[in-house]
Amino acid sequence: MHEQIEPGFMVFVSDGEEGIGAVREVRHGLPELLIYIENAGDFVVPISAVAAVHSGKVILDPSRVGLRVRRALATARDSEDPSYIAPATDADE
Repeated sequence: MHEQIEPGFMVFVSDGEEGIGAVREVRHGLPELLIYIENAGDFVVPISAVAAVHSGKVILDPSRVGLRVRRALATARDSEDPSYIAPATDADE
């Protein structure tokens, strides 16, 4: 399955949810990925934590990663302001 993964693929904790990061590096010599998790930084994740790969997406199984990664996954969207409204652009007028 990891042969299909490429840098730049979006990372998700479940299909249908919002992405929480991206694959930075596929370490073919080692069974692991380097992924960026929003609001937390870069983490090494074992290939065994990948539940599925399709359509440029990597779906992780949070039960197969360490506590640090699970905490990062849980807080990936914490810095977003739910009341934020993007400013109008010329295209909006």
